[in-house]
Amino acid sequence: MRLAGKRAVVTGGASGIGRATAIRLVEEGAEVWIGDIDATAGEELAAASNGRIQFQHTDVTSAEAIAALLQTADDAGGLDILFNNAGAGGAREKIDEIAPDDWDRTQTLLLRSVALGIRYAAPLMARRGGGAIVNTSSVSALGSGYAPIAYSTAKAGVLHLTKLAAADLAAHDIRVNAVIPGFITTNIFTRHLDVPEDKRAQANQAIAGMAAHAQPVKRAGRPEDIAAAVAYLASDDAAFVTGTSIVVDGGLTIGTRASWDATQPSLFSALEAFQ
Repeated sequence: MRLAGKRAVVTGGASGIGRATAIRLVEEGAEVWIGDIDATAGEELAAASNGRIQFQHTDVTSAEAIAALLQTADDAGGLDILFNNAGAGGAREKIDEIAPDDWDRTQTLLLRSVALGIRYAAPLMARRGGGAIVNTSSVSALGSGYAPIAYSTAKAGVLHLTKLAAADLAAHDIRVNAVIPGFITTNIFTRHLDVPEDKRAQANQAIAGMAAHAQPVKRAGRPEDIAAAVAYLASDDAAFVTGTSIVVDGGLTIGTRASWDATQPSLFSALEAFQ
């Protein structure tokens, strides 16, 4: 119960990583407000929480909606924790094909929303003497080949924003950190690729199977894996941690497959043939 007495806001809290994190924060003792555009799923989660989770319809592309969600939590007794998590795949086109408006929409959803979440949460937390903000980035922020360029650029921006905001808000005892998920089994991939709803479960199972072979940890990532990292960063156990990120990716980004799979050829094994 390391979050007992804390009040938290989770954007994108109706499904996937956001849902798992809302549940984890409640298990750790917090009261949670979730914002999402999926009213059905959000209200169902709130109804099943015995009053520990409240839902408010929130479109994070709207500055007014973000501010309203945070104010609702603050009005209930104060805001201590913010998890800026809402997002989607965004535009899929390559840089030489993407339309300007599609680029802007992706940045608004994935980067501007995080900046505004921090902006509107900070004064509320400062009045309480501090707080913790956690932002969702992605392994796609660390290199190419993981996601489309607009999404990846936004998530890289989230990492840099996290560092800068941590410096700006240190005077108010507000910590700002990020989580960097790898391949996590949520519907973000199937929705992004427009997979019909009746085939999403099958597609997610296929993605999970492929992910299990793409990294040293031989299973797909779960939303609960990210929730555990967020709960740590939001708690006093991380009181000396700010301006940084935790990679939760099963080892996906530690190197090429040959670095951890002895059956795969590497540069060194190729050169051995010439010795």
